Amino acid sequence: MTILEIIVLLFTAIGVFFMIVSTVGLVRLPDLYTRVHAAGKAGTLGIVGVLLGTGVYFISSLAAFKMVVLIAFFFLTAPVAAHMLDRAAFLTGVKPMAGTTPNDLEGRYDLETRRLR
Repeated sequence: MTILEIIVLLFTAIGVFFMIVSTVGLVRLPDLYTRVHAAGKAGTLGIVGVLLGTGVYFISSLAAFKMVVLIAFFFLTAPVAAHMLDRAAFLTGVKPMAGTTPNDLEGRYDLETRRLR
């Protein structure tokens, strides 16, 4: 095995590890808010690992540029998507798991305008 193949294997294995962690988080965590957190954080790191492995495997600079653009896209969109899912759940009344304190947003949203007071 060449050093390039070892680097590809390492990046891809790290990515797959984080995807598995994300999957376990989706199955095992108790409520929607923590599940979205697991999918948003670990899922993004998993995709980044696989994309880095792909970028290293295809040695061309065009492929590497495409992978960097995709990684930037995931880093910009995944946190926003997770935030929007959590916000929609909060505004529709999905309760967090028992014992979650403090809930700083409770009573601060105007439900008609969907704005924070």
